[in-house]
Amino acid sequence: MPQHIAIIMDGNNRWAKSNQLSVKVGHRHGAEAAREIVNSCLSRDIKYLTLFAFSSENWLRPRQEVQGLMALFLSVLKRKEIKQLHQRNVRLQFIGNRSSFSEKLQENMREVEELTCNNTGTTVVVAADYGGRWDIANSVSQIVDKVASGELDKDAIDADLVHKYTAISEYPDPDLCIRTGGEHRISNFLLWQFAYTELYFTDCYWPDFDDLQFQLALDDFAKRQRRYGSHDDQAYMDA
Repeated sequence: MPQHIAIIMDGNNRWAKSNQLSVKVGHRHGAEAAREIVNSCLSRDIKYLTLFAFSSENWLRPRQEVQGLMALFLSVLKRKEIKQLHQRNVRLQFIGNRSSFSEKLQENMREVEELTCNNTGTTVVVAADYGGRWDIANSVSQIVDKVASGELDKDAIDADLVHKYTAISEYPDPDLCIRTGGEHRISNFLLWQFAYTELYFTDCYWPDFDDLQFQLALDDFAKRQRRYGSHDDQAYMDA
């Protein structure tokens, strides 16, 4: 069982179009699918789940769709499900460049994080206005500031230090990334963290991705040999 799963939730729009429904309805059904997968992780005692909810490139989508997504975020953050997740010992965290969101949405994010910060069960990380290149650049920027202030010697900079300042450095790198919707790319998601992550692609649109589809991904992951650069026999011996 993977310890950390990352999911690129793709296909809301195409699902809506295929069912002759509005984009707004597609995103709402996508939010319901996310709720089901969170419950799937809880039932399997998966420690970390990172959901790609809104990329830095999604601002290029039609204005009406972006406004609808923002409204959906606000409604989800106010729902009783947040309190229920808190009661189930779930920690919620948001990563990404929050400055582009409304102050109200930023406030709600902070409230949810503060409410659940001491929970020790499954951690659900929501990537919103997030991009992998932004994450790496942000890490480097923080390191440069510390070198300039004299807090850090430039000779101390290595991969471990860059990793320390990335968005989810306190958690293990994802073991498995699932992408729905039929595309076969990672779309600027967790570029630093995906160095040895297993990738699973499915044609299933995100609103149709349920516990059964989730189990299929886990079954596929269970067949993988994770070598981390070693030989097959070394992977077998380590296992």
